[in-house]
Amino acid sequence: MLVVGLTGGIGSGKSAASAQFELLGKPIIDADVVAREVVEPGELALVKIEEKFGATILAENGTLDRANLRKAVFSDIKSREWLEQLLHPIIRTRIMEKIESYHGRTPYLILASPLLLETDQHKMVDHIIVMDVPESLQIQRVASRDNNDVEQIKRIMEAQLSRDARLDLADTVLDNSTTLEHLKNQIKLIDIKLLELATNEYRT
Repeated sequence: MLVVGLTGGIGSGKSAASAQFELLGKPIIDADVVAREVVEPGELALVKIEEKFGATILAENGTLDRANLRKAVFSDIKSREWLEQLLHPIIRTRIMEKIESYHGRTPYLILASPLLLETDQHKMVDHIIVMDVPESLQIQRVASRDNNDVEQIKRIMEAQLSRDARLDLADTVLDNSTTLEHLKNQIKLIDIKLLELATNEYRT
C-alpha cells in the first residue's frame, strides 16, 4: 500500500483536497483529527496540558480550549516546544495504528498533515503532495475563515516551513490558488498517477 502525505501551510486548502480524494474513494487519515483525539477528556495528554497551563486552558465542559492554547504557545517558543515534545510522539503512534488498519484494503491512502514536513511524520509516507498558494492568499483565507488577527496568522506561518522549503521537498505540487474546479481536475490526474505508483509498488 502506498502512503501519500498531503501537506501545506495554514490556509492552503488541505481539507478541500482531502475531500476530493475522499470522493474518489481513497481513505483519509487527518492528522488534525488525530491531534484532537489525543487531547480529548480522559486522555493523558490533556491532563499534562492542564498541569502545565492551568485550568483556564479548558472550556467549561472540560474539553481543551484550543484558541487559548494556541495563544499561549505561539507567544512563547518554550511552551510551544514543550507541547510539541508531548504531542508529536503520541500523534505519530496513533497515526501509525490507523495506517496499519488499512493495509491490504486500498492501493493508497492519504495522510493529511499540516506538520508532515516539520515533524518526522514524513518518514511514514512514500510520496509527498504539497498544497501551494501565495502567502498573501494564505493570510487572506485564514483571516476570513477563523477571524484571527493577521499578526497571529503570521506567527503560525513562521512556525511552519517556508513556502520554498515545502516545494523543495514535494514529489507533487498541487496548486490551489484559483478555483475549486481547477483543484478537482488536478486531483483526478494525481489519482491516476498515484494508482500507477501503487501498482508499481505491488510489483516490486
